[in-house]
Amino acid sequence: MLKKLDWYIIKKFLSTFFFTVLMITLISVIIDFSDKVEDFIEEPVSIKQIVVDYYLNWILWINGLLFPLGVLIAVVFFTSRMAFNSEIISIFNAGISFRRLMVPYLVAGGFLAALHLIGNHYVIPMANETHWNFQHTYIYKHSDKGKDSNIHLFVGPNQKVYVDRYYKRDTSAKNIRIETIKDNKLTYLFKAGIAKWTGPPNNWKFKNYEIRTFNEKRESILIAEGGELDTTLNLTNQDFIYYDEDKEMMTSPQLMEFMAIQRRKGKGNIKKYETELQRRSAEPFTIIILTIIGLAVAARKVRGGMGLHLAIGVGIGAIYIFLSKFSITFATNESLPPMLGVWIPNIIFTFVAIYLVSKAQK
Repeated sequence: MLKKLDWYIIKKFLSTFFFTVLMITLISVIIDFSDKVEDFIEEPVSIKQIVVDYYLNWILWINGLLFPLGVLIAVVFFTSRMAFNSEIISIFNAGISFRRLMVPYLVAGGFLAALHLIGNHYVIPMANETHWNFQHTYIYKHSDKGKDSNIHLFVGPNQKVYVDRYYKRDTSAKNIRIETIKDNKLTYLFKAGIAKWTGPPNNWKFKNYEIRTFNEKRESILIAEGGELDTTLNLTNQDFIYYDEDKEMMTSPQLMEFMAIQRRKGKGNIKKYETELQRRSAEPFTIIILTIIGLAVAARKVRGGMGLHLAIGVGIGAIYIFLSKFSITFATNESLPPMLGVWIPNIIFTFVAIYLVSKAQK
């Protein structure tokens, strides 16, 4: 049962956090706008698109990125202020233990962690899709990482496609080759001089095609010079388009479905998507850890006061961000399993939190 003191601390926690978020948002928007204002002027984009399509969604992205750091700063700030005003000492003198003092912090931190969890898995990815599409259309026009020549793709566990040249402007391809391999033997070969994607879900039109089938030592061949063939292929125009932010633009159910499709196509390089999925669950847990660390650091009244506490808090946050990015890079580059790579900072900082709590003012 939460007491009056608990609600007092929870109110301070949440109000300070949302004020911190507001300050971070204002500063971030000003910096981003000053960087992109020339692009906004030069491109045929309306004020409504800038505000609604871009900034309202971009704000969700930047706050999701800095959410744990914002929690740490908020905890250190208001707790340090309570310590400076001797409120913490008065709480201890009233017979309340440090562990009992942690309860309202954990309740508020748990609420923010749940909020961040929902945001990471659903809300922020949907916002990312809108604001990244805006940037790819008007700002970073040439950020597409997809290949347009000498393309090799798996469209099934035993089926491979080679495209000599793909033209994104009209979704057509030149010199396409489809191979089916069974028991390490080529059983089917399809060639076409021209291929065009004709619409969803995966409809294609092939011109000047050739079909070869292999059965033991026998081979059959069909050459349709000038002929056309309408058929389906487990391949769409989107398979030739790729952005670095693609993984951030899918909700978690969409991300899991995408990974399942990639596995069925025989593509094994999905670690960056697995890492992203693990990150979305690990960051909310980080909020709980940083809440405990912030309390343990700021609850003690020291000569340096609030400034020293904030410096320590920001330093801890910077170390966490550096360690997090470092381990995620290792996980993405297949040096570590995705789960281990993402959760290593939380494991390390859990021990840091336990140590700081053991040394905190009682």
